[in-house]
Amino acid sequence: MSLLKANSVQIGQSATATQNFTLSVPSSPDGTIKLARGNSGATTADILSINASGVITGSTFSGATINSSTVNGGTITSGTAVASTSGTAIDFTSIPSWVKRVTVIFGGVSHNGTSHLLVQLGSGSITSSGYISTGNSYAGAGSTATTNSTSGFIVYYDNVSDTISGIMSLHLISGNSWVSSHSVKGNTAGARTGGGDVSLSGALDRVRVTSVSTDTFDAGSVNILYEG
Repeated sequence: MSLLKANSVQIGQSATATQNFTLSVPSSPDGTIKLARGNSGATTADILSINASGVITGSTFSGATINSSTVNGGTITSGTAVASTSGTAIDFTSIPSWVKRVTVIFGGVSHNGTSHLLVQLGSGSITSSGYISTGNSYAGAGSTATTNSTSGFIVYYDNVSDTISGIMSLHLISGNSWVSSHSVKGNTAGARTGGGDVSLSGALDRVRVTSVSTDTFDAGSVNILYEG
């Protein structure tokens, strides 16, 4: 029996480095082993590593398949912020089917009317019915106002000069059923909170920010984060 000892082993002999793989340990061993893409001594991208405690890390595990099951998540993905300075609706589409939580971020969002904001979800198209949603406003000194909606997850909007900043969290509870919870602030009438639930026809793939009366946005920006 022969024994081969090496700190680095290249797998593959392609002239294109990215088609080869290298399995290696540090020159000063510390219990870590790493699999990378590329040639030994000149790798181009790390794929995964296992440290001395058995902790596995990688550039991303979203979409990986293990024993025919898809393993997703592990990272938080940011959408592209959209200025809420025009139009009546802001859509975020192409959300992956494996997503289980979406965070909607409001940054000084305003429109030219007085209707409340709505966040609507969709699978293939926007769902505009079937929500059970409540939005509250707390202005201090015991002053509270409440509004409800079946058309979307509603965020209380006080008047034409209002602006909304904060977050709404959307969570997949089971199947294609989602629940929402939000906590935001306005520049009038203090804090706003609320929540709701809705069942979609399929996997969530889009989120829309609009208003009850489709007023025109005139300030701020909106973005989303999503994760598995």
